[in-house]
Amino acid sequence: MLHVDVTKALGATTVEAAFDSAGGVTALFGPSGAGKTSLINMIAGLLKPDRGRIELDGEALDDTAQRIHIPAHRRRIGYVFQDARLFPHLSVEQNLDYGRRMNGLPFDAAEHVRIAQLLDLEALRQRRPGRLSGGEKQRVALGRALLSRPRLLLLDEPLGSLDDERKAEILPYLMRLRDQAGVPMVYVSHDADEVRRLATQVIRLQNGTIAAQGGLEVLPQPRS
Repeated sequence: MLHVDVTKALGATTVEAAFDSAGGVTALFGPSGAGKTSLINMIAGLLKPDRGRIELDGEALDDTAQRIHIPAHRRRIGYVFQDARLFPHLSVEQNLDYGRRMNGLPFDAAEHVRIAQLLDLEALRQRRPGRLSGGEKQRVALGRALLSRPRLLLLDEPLGSLDDERKAEILPYLMRLRDQAGVPMVYVSHDADEVRRLATQVIRLQNGTIAAQGGLEVLPQPRS
């Protein structure tokens, strides 16, 4: 269970949001400048709220009243950015293993095989990132985040830098993660069709505040 109730002033905009997520895919949906990335960065621990509390599985990650702020590297939260941010000098296999090693986790061969099969990465293991397509890079970034054994996975516009063909390639993998990985996700997007395919809960943001929240019915209606 994720609980968020925060306020953060950012220049002329104030982000103020309160919601709970019990699992599945919670989408933070809205136009550019609505506060989506600021909100996900507070959940990640990259940005401190001015007021409020963020709680994951009963643990306070931020609580301004009690002066609690758990650093990002101690939150056990995976983060996948719009650009994959792979290490160019490492192979896919080494990139996949990076999160596990940085978190001091024991190697689990069966888990590596499971994630590689889930994301169809077996044939890519020995390649360097420079020899991967945009969609392949994002699949590796997803695998790296999952192999760090996160309690929560944050995805900030992970399809935003891809063309329509690459988006169509990777969306089924995101749906597979939702259904099979067993890790709750918070998914940032401004694309209603994308969110409609993935989300189990939608938080619709506008000008830093929640305009609506609920199921897919809070999304704009698709064009006929």
